[in-house]
Amino acid sequence: MHSLIFHSFHGLFKEEKILGNDFEVNVDISIEALAIITRLQQSVDYVSLHAIIKDVMDEPTQLLETVVQLLAEKIHLFDSRIKSVTIKIKKLNPPIGNFQGSVGVSYSKVF
Repeated sequence: MHSLIFHSFHGLFKEEKILGNDFEVNVDISIEALAIITRLQQSVDYVSLHAIIKDVMDEPTQLLETVVQLLAEKIHLFDSRIKSVTIKIKKLNPPIGNFQGSVGVSYSKVF
């Protein structure tokens, strides 16, 4: 799932907790498939995966590093076939003076 945009309240500064910020989330997963996947029931439920991401993004957290680690664990618990995950989160308008751009973190985990 790529280019998911959430308005969330992650950050250390008071203004971030009040005003929030826009975040872009990208999640790549790899699964273990013992056979060719031919039915919807055999695939990853992306609607539920999106709901997990939304729930974590809705919970204010000080550090993006914490957010990506929580996401990785919750995604793995959601579907045991998921063998690895890479999550990238960008804060699109960080509260940095004289700065244009984004900041972010990337986290990969093999289960």
